[in-house]
Amino acid sequence: MLSLDPSAGAPTPVPPPSSPYWLFYDEVARAQLASWVTEDRARVLDLSLDGPERAELLRDLGHDVLRVGAGPVSGVQTVVADTRLLGWIADAQFDAIVAESRALSMSLATEETARDLIRVLRPGGRMLLCVDSLTTGLARLADQGRWAELADAPSADVVLVPEDDGTLSRCFWPEELQRLLEDVGFDVEWVRPRTVLTPGTVERALATGGQEAMTALVRTELQLSVDREGETPGIHLVSSARKP
Repeated sequence: MLSLDPSAGAPTPVPPPSSPYWLFYDEVARAQLASWVTEDRARVLDLSLDGPERAELLRDLGHDVLRVGAGPVSGVQTVVADTRLLGWIADAQFDAIVAESRALSMSLATEETARDLIRVLRPGGRMLLCVDSLTTGLARLADQGRWAELADAPSADVVLVPEDDGTLSRCFWPEELQRLLEDVGFDVEWVRPRTVLTPGTVERALATGGQEAMTALVRTELQLSVDREGETPGIHLVSSARKP
């Protein structure tokens, strides 16, 4: 990742796994999901392979959840399956989809995955989707010393960035993500940055303010992400879309 010194006030696009920023990130993601999901009982497909936390939250909010992942979760139906191609799911099975596992970023058949996502939703169903932002892609290319690709990225139709494990990740700018979802039939409600506050800002605040700072930071972030709708700052973009 692009290494910049947060103590010098410079932003760190993708902080290391040990950074307390990720505790803040998880709190923001939980708050965004809780405010997004309907209050009425719904059948929800959870594609969040990064852990069971979203499925547990959805369960606690009273929803019926099918989770794709490893390991049992009490009160949640869990399967091990491919999140990139959903041929194993029949049409119109779910009221909502939560795709926190960067389903479109991790799938090279991006448009095919998007078509599957809308196919398995019922009419009027909604999707909350998280993808890598162009900010993340540029940081990775710089860290890898891929200067030619870095220079071409802003004007490229598609930005694919190598991961450490040899796979490729597709990074999006807001207009591209909205256009892709609309092309497969979604009505896009909004595209927002997951987080706007820089990791350096969050790390310094948490170091001095503890839980009180965490509460204030999350509240501030939720408002900032709305105010910056359609912009690119932050590691990930989040989109809410509806099937007509």
